[in-house]
Amino acid sequence: MQFKSVQDFLVHVQEELDANRLVLPTLPDIALKVRDAVSKGEATSQELADMIVTDAALSTRLIQVANSPLYKGSVEVNSIQMAVTRLGSSTIKTLITSMVMQQMFSPSSPLLEEYFRDTWEQGINVSSISRALASFVPHLNPDEAMLAGLIHQIGKLPILMLVENIPEFRDSPSRLNKLMEKAHPPIGKIIMDTWDFPYDLKSVASQYVNFQRNNSKKADYVDLVQVAFLQSIAGTDHPACRVDWNLVPSFSKLGLESDAEILEIDGVSEEIELTQAMLS
Repeated sequence: MQFKSVQDFLVHVQEELDANRLVLPTLPDIALKVRDAVSKGEATSQELADMIVTDAALSTRLIQVANSPLYKGSVEVNSIQMAVTRLGSSTIKTLITSMVMQQMFSPSSPLLEEYFRDTWEQGINVSSISRALASFVPHLNPDEAMLAGLIHQIGKLPILMLVENIPEFRDSPSRLNKLMEKAHPPIGKIIMDTWDFPYDLKSVASQYVNFQRNNSKKADYVDLVQVAFLQSIAGTDHPACRVDWNLVPSFSKLGLESDAEILEIDGVSEEIELTQAMLS
């Protein structure tokens, strides 16, 4: 099987989807139930707690997060009911989706383990910076910003699922890396449409690499993730390091100079470290 272009590969992805030979990543039932209940505004805090407690591992993780420095209050949380009451339904919805994301970044074979791990770690870095940057944009939610960072490269997962059986990519790290960078945004859009994410989040996976994007005066989650992504790869050999930050509207929309050192802004570095610790 030979692919002459990224478009050829995207056609192959669609053909595999249509034939049910490729299954897109899906959110676990518990995340969907909580999201739907919160979105409809029909669930009490007790009902949300009753949903979450059915998943022992998730319950334990949520209590740990509620007691983490990012959310910790004066009283220790020792039950899901307390966690829901302290954090609120909207934060609970976003946190649960963020926490189950890691389950999707499990390699299908040892051969691809490094790619899955690197993609997840990149997600954590961008997510942590995005959450910290949200403090500069009062109309954006830090927890939503964190989730936006985690999903920004979700389109890489189906690529990794497919290439295990495509030697021209599986056996050539350079070709695989180029393919993932070019193909994951359109595939990310397919996943976001399938997951039915809110509009302000679903465009992140496909648009964060559109560095000339400037469709509104107000900053949105794409702007946050763009700046966070560029900051996260600074000093590496990533192709996007060639982007001229002076030409990226997202910086000014966030009220930042294009040459701003994000980590040197008061409180930002600590916020990033706390979020990284919570997600790791």
